[in-house]
Parts: sequence; C-alpha cells; structure tokens
Amino acid sequence: MSASGDTMGLAVRERADFADFLATLTPAQWAAPSLCAQWTVRELVAHTTSYDELSWPDTLRRFARGRFRPGRVNDLGVAEYLREPDELIALLRAHPRPRGLAAGFGGMIALVDTTIHHQDIRRPLGLPREIPAERLRAALRLTLRAPPVGAFARARGLTLVATDVDWRHGRGPEVHGPGEALLMAMAGRGHALPELGGPGLPVLTARV
Repeated sequence: MSASGDTMGLAVRERADFADFLATLTPAQWAAPSLCAQWTVRELVAHTTSYDELSWPDTLRRFARGRFRPGRVNDLGVAEYLREPDELIALLRAHPRPRGLAAGFGGMIALVDTTIHHQDIRRPLGLPREIPAERLRAALRLTLRAPPVGAFARARGLTLVATDVDWRHGRGPEVHGPGEALLMAMAGRGHALPELGGPGLPVLTARV
C-alpha cells in the first residue's frame, strides 16, 4: 500500500474513534471549553465536520467569503455547522472516509486535524487516551508538513524525541516526552508543556 493509502486508512480509524468518543459525552461536556480557546467542544466538533459536505467549488466560495483568512474561514464553517451533538456525530459517521478539503494530501489533513482536535477535547475534560502508536507516529511526522499548524517553525533547531513511541526529529537541543505531548506542543498547546523535558524546552516554550 502507498504512503498516502496508509495515511487515509489511519485518518478513517481516527475519525471513527473520535465519533465513538463524542458519543460518550454529556451535555455539560459538549458545552465545556476546548483547548481551542475560542471554541467550546461542540463548536470544535462543528469545525471538524464543516468541510465534509463541501465540493471544491463550495470550499473556494467559503474561502472567498472569509477573504482567504483561515480564522475567518473556519468561523464561517463553525457557524454553518453548529448543529446538535447527535447530528454532528451522525455526520462524522456518515463520512468515515474524509472528503473534500479534509481528504487533501492523501488524508493528511484529516489525520492531523482530527488527532489534534480529539486531544483538544480530551485534555481539558480530563479524559486521556493512548493514541495507537502507528497513528501517533504518523501524526507527529505529518504535523511538521502542515503549514497552518505552525509545527515546523516551533520545532526548528530542536531535537524532538518521543519517549513512548519510536519517533525523533531534528537537530539541536533536545526536548523529550510522550509523543502525544510533543504533538500538542508542536501544535501550539501550552497545556502539554509540563509533560516535556530537556535542554531545548525553554526554546519550545517561548515559541508556544
């Protein structure tokens, strides 16, 4: 199987696990803040589903309405897809294989976006999980190739070493810790920084 085929399969499994997790949440948890400071859990899930039903022309029209500014574009999608929790879960399950923009780069966008946002919900709710190792390694590697996440700039000049899966990246002062915490720190989530260590941590902290 090609690398892109592997990535798409991992994205499909991550989206299925995400939907299963969301089905366990209470109304209060759906209304709780996520690590995306401007969004509640429900708003963040609306964001993750907001491209699945769009054709490429529809996607371009949304970007044009948002003046091609990612924050504005995403806010438009959240406003359009802010549905009831059971509807959002049903939408995820109706499209187990990502479509449209989320399917970009062989499923890379869906895998990175869903894995990070899954943790954006779990962490503040105090509901940790063990991300399957193959999925975690792929997300760590591919996050560095996703410019909107900003991970490459945060990791520049550092050696990042996961202590629980076989993954390392870069050269320079080392930052080490659980792979999930490295992923979230690279994605700009300061919530994960206390779980990391190493001489390069002050540099990464300043960038987060």
